[in-house]
Amino acid sequence: MRRRKVTYPVRPGTPGGPSADERAAAAASRTVSINLQAMTGRPEIKVGSRVRITSGLYAGELAVVESVVGGVIPAAVVRTDAARSRRARTVDLIPVTAAEEAAASGSGEATT
Repeated sequence: MRRRKVTYPVRPGTPGGPSADERAAAAASRTVSINLQAMTGRPEIKVGSRVRITSGLYAGELAVVESVVGGVIPAAVVRTDAARSRRARTVDLIPVTAAEEAAASGSGEATT
């Protein structure tokens, strides 16, 4: 008996696919914006300060800064009021005032 010749499927993107010019035009149309303010960070973020997280999984939650890490994009390790920790860019953290914190906790205590 004679063996059959092995055939391989045609690779997608070979003749008839987009040309190099079309791929270059598509790549040029995709733009990325980089927040250059992230490199400066927020100098008012210090260990122990109360902050509000503005982006990510815990957006909108209040947290306490546990450590601040310098570098190209400064970051801070924060622990939320729900006892969860995460690392966030300092540009994504907003310092919380005492009035905002009291309103968020709903304590309604009056100081005399």
